[in-house]
Amino acid sequence: MIDPKLLELLACPVCPERPPLEERDGWLVCTSCGRRFPIRDGIPDLLPESAVEPQEGSTEP
Repeated sequence: MIDPKLLELLACPVCPERPPLEERDGWLVCTSCGRRFPIRDGIPDLLPESAVEPQEGSTEP
């Protein structure tokens, strides 16, 4: 679990408008594009190449 104060500061590194991220099931999920970024040993991995693209046609990012 990411500290809520840290989560408030984190934003999607891919989207130009820098939307916030939400923590879901061990991932940080962009509220705009739906990309998922892993959390490894409690540390968010926000490298764009680590992102998992949302599934096309899926309602859940």
